[in-house]
Amino acid sequence: MAGHSKWANIQHRKNRQDSVRAKLFSKLSKEITVAAKMGDPDPEKNPRLRLAVKEAKSSSVPKDVIERAIKKASGGDAEDYEEIRYEGYGPGGVAVIVEAMTDNRNRTASNVRSTFTKNGGNLGETGSVGFMFERKGEVSYPASVGDADTVMMAAIEAGAEDVDSSDEGHVVTCADTDLNEVATALEAALGESDSTKLVWHPTTTTELDLEGMQKLMKLVDALEDDDDVQRVTTNFEASDEVLSQL
Repeated sequence: MAGHSKWANIQHRKNRQDSVRAKLFSKLSKEITVAAKMGDPDPEKNPRLRLAVKEAKSSSVPKDVIERAIKKASGGDAEDYEEIRYEGYGPGGVAVIVEAMTDNRNRTASNVRSTFTKNGGNLGETGSVGFMFERKGEVSYPASVGDADTVMMAAIEAGAEDVDSSDEGHVVTCADTDLNEVATALEAALGESDSTKLVWHPTTTTELDLEGMQKLMKLVDALEDDDDVQRVTTNFEASDEVLSQL
């Protein structure tokens, strides 16, 4: 019986991982379709589409899925998605930014508001927490691409603002408007990146204990589970001890 239970748990985790993977592919495909519909269907002529395709590839989205998402926009049969940003507070007063793409604003707003309420948060007005973040471009590389000095020199020449190097890898940040140019220059110097995307960097943080982190993760997971939600950003801070217990 114990053996069966263990297998069932493993199967459940696998199914959960497959579900998360499928949902991620769907969200990345949606971003590609929207980017292609808003501009040129050729990634080389459309910076936003180029970044969307790059991010999809870094997440192992199959080539045929990427091509299908672009063709969907070119064919004119793609849904009309609206980009919306929601802002609010999570457990412990943590600031939360939710970025969504939806074909039904009322449905998405209702779902996001309900998710905040059910998980100890409060959805606020636009701008209620946005002032605690800066919009930045972020390019990530594996540690194997070179040492910190090598990456720093490449980043400086590419016009980046900062580099954070660790045993896990290198994260290069730049102005949001410079992301395409910086990513292109870095690619020429260091090769293909692990990830290239626009992010929200918190300028002020809120520290949480273990209980607060568990509540926050529950909210974030619930938000990310919504098909209309593209990404969720928070300004939490927690000690290594707390993070190791999650």
